[in-house]
Amino acid sequence: MRITKIAISAAIFGSLLLGGAPAYAAAPSTPAGGSVRFFVMPNGTGGGPIVITGAIGDYGHTLDINKNGTPDPNSGHYVKITLQRGTFEVNKTALDAKSSKVQPAFDLSTCSAAITATAPITLFDGTGLYAGIAGTLTATVIDGFILPRLTSGKSKGQCNESNNAQPVSEYAVVTGTGTVSFTVM
Repeated sequence: MRITKIAISAAIFGSLLLGGAPAYAAAPSTPAGGSVRFFVMPNGTGGGPIVITGAIGDYGHTLDINKNGTPDPNSGHYVKITLQRGTFEVNKTALDAKSSKVQPAFDLSTCSAAITATAPITLFDGTGLYAGIAGTLTATVIDGFILPRLTSGKSKGQCNESNNAQPVSEYAVVTGTGTVSFTVM
């Protein structure tokens, strides 16, 4: 049994030395640019996972930041995207402005609501594989939530629509499409 394990290990090691495909293939060169789609699931604390398909096939996470690059989950109108092969930043001020003006479509019988907002976002300040990134994408925020009911007072049983009411359940997603380009640095 021991000889079999050694023989298998030697065969695997030998195939790597003599042309087998290693798991650490050379890093790809700067993408050519083109159409992309992105999918983000915000986690409510200023970040979330992201997947980008098309001209950028990569994944990672997002972090809300302010204009100076400091993490800011409450009012950062910029996002740092950290992917497997590099980073870049996003200016989402237009999307934030549009989504803050949208009135939720409420169903008071179920205390449920939804909002949708669409606006442009711009990409900049890339590192790694994404150095020189540029582009304006169209982003859409979709958010569905259920508010709690008031438990006391004259409005007991009604939906708690106050600004500080925390949803009992919420699902949000940000998706978008557009074209990216890369300037060789």
